[in-house]
Amino acid sequence: MSAVVGRRVKLARAGREMKGCCPFHNEKSPSFFVNDDKGFYHCFGCGAHGDVIRFVVEQEGLGFIDAVKSLAQEAGLELPEQTPEARERTAAVVGLHDVTASAAHHFALQLADTPGTAARAYLALRRITGATAEAFGLGFAADSRTRLRVALASHGDAKLIETGLLIQPEDGDGSREPYDRFRGRLMFPIRDPRGRVIGFGGRILGEGQPKYLNSPDTPLFDKGRTLYNLDRAGPVARKSGRLIVVEGYMDVIGLAQAGFADAVAPLGTALTEAQLALMWRLVPEPVLCFDGDAAGQRAGLRAALRALPLLEPGKSLRFATLPPGQDPDDLVRERGAGAFDAVLAAAEPLIDRLWRSETEGADTSTPERRAAVLARLDAHAGEIKHPDLQRFYRQELRDRFYALFRRERTPWVKTPWVKGQAPPAASPGVLRAARPDMAVAMIEQVLVGCLIRPALIDAAFERLAALRLRDQGQAMLLAAMLDAATASPNVDAARLRAFVAGFGADQAADAVLAHFRPGIGNLGFLRADTPEPVAAEQFIKFIDALLADARMGDDIAATNAHFRESMAEADFAAVRRNHRARAELCDKDRVIGIVAETE
Repeated sequence: MSAVVGRRVKLARAGREMKGCCPFHNEKSPSFFVNDDKGFYHCFGCGAHGDVIRFVVEQEGLGFIDAVKSLAQEAGLELPEQTPEARERTAAVVGLHDVTASAAHHFALQLADTPGTAARAYLALRRITGATAEAFGLGFAADSRTRLRVALASHGDAKLIETGLLIQPEDGDGSREPYDRFRGRLMFPIRDPRGRVIGFGGRILGEGQPKYLNSPDTPLFDKGRTLYNLDRAGPVARKSGRLIVVEGYMDVIGLAQAGFADAVAPLGTALTEAQLALMWRLVPEPVLCFDGDAAGQRAGLRAALRALPLLEPGKSLRFATLPPGQDPDDLVRERGAGAFDAVLAAAEPLIDRLWRSETEGADTSTPERRAAVLARLDAHAGEIKHPDLQRFYRQELRDRFYALFRRERTPWVKTPWVKGQAPPAASPGVLRAARPDMAVAMIEQVLVGCLIRPALIDAAFERLAALRLRDQGQAMLLAAMLDAATASPNVDAARLRAFVAGFGADQAADAVLAHFRPGIGNLGFLRADTPEPVAAEQFIKFIDALLADARMGDDIAATNAHFRESMAEADFAAVRRNHRARAELCDKDRVIGIVAETE
């Protein structure tokens, strides 16, 4: 608005508005104000008032259509051609607003009169005041097939049918009379952004289905392109920067009565692209606040998925989760506005809702199931059409995924050791790293505990020397045992056990060995009755698996880091290849928690 007006009037900022000297009359002190948020100008001197089109008409002497064409050209837009179909649609709505307005007035009178007794009792039960009911134009449709038809007879059956207020039975010959669509229901007028009644919603009182009934699609009303209470909530939302989206009429009305005037609701359907566009015209991040039950949470997820292709920088959604079993109306009625404020303050971003939907309760016990979760997260990111936003979403979701399933890796410590010297005294905690993964500690204790069998040291000496353990105490013990074996080639099991006793490791080794079932997986070398040559061969394979896993771990770390930088499909394929190769190296009985590395 100010950009157009500013071509003819010198404007200066005055709070939320712009002001200048009025172009419609001569004045020395500014009394002409322009409000961009509301889209109008007003002069407190001469009373001139209008929107941007009226300003161009008045100032440039153009007709309405020419003014619209001028503004469209300035904005880089093309006006739709006035086709016969467009003219026909325009003609179709002429007079229909009068019909819906008359119907809303009739329903309001019925609510205030004797037929509306049960409806007034229901509103009182829901603690809706008379002032609130009047502000929202609530009404009542009597339980009669002809009450509305008779009351609005002056408009004619054809227009009543066209606005969805009457139903014409399909009997073929037209002999059956049309009848009222809404009967025995509390009525909610639905208005367009200009405040004109375009349709109705009706809630049944007592038993019966459907619980809520909306007007059918008509020349005035398209429920997929309409939000309930948008005419009242829109101006408030522009000022507050917040738009609350709830599920139903009573939620909107209850919140408005509690002071939350910036709430709207879809009309019994999942949020559509058109409704999302309406919301984003008002605020960049509407807050979806659906019921706390399973159905409400599913509705929130459907909205998130529907929004993904439409996301743009600065435009998203947030999700507020209500206490289980409560809707917004219940919450403010039972616990007050402060409780609902707290729910809104805890609203989570769209990406958090996607993440929770795919990871909470998901079975990730196998690599295949984890890969399925990652594939679903990638698919969600792929729905976003904006390239930069898609890349950021994919990177963020993958970073969370890898952080969730990445094993804690404590850097190994290579402890200096002088052959021939006694090992340093070890405290009882020397065998544990600061916070080693349980599986990591188990694997390393098994490895070192096995070395009490001297034949295993001899068979795998070079491989053992190449290992670097994460646990500092186990690394020290391994180095000490290798040194002992070097100093005394004929060392026996008893001498080794006496040697490691100084580390307090003998009991740990016994506990570890006792933990494993004889012959488990590829750890058959732990069995006491396994011949030494066979045990040595199996132990060498075990060490080779550790070394191969370490090398593969380095490759995976490198490809993961590269992929996080590039987010390219080719680099992602390399990541997947490395993970598959690592899985082929090991089986479930020996892979989990292996952390040995090569230098």
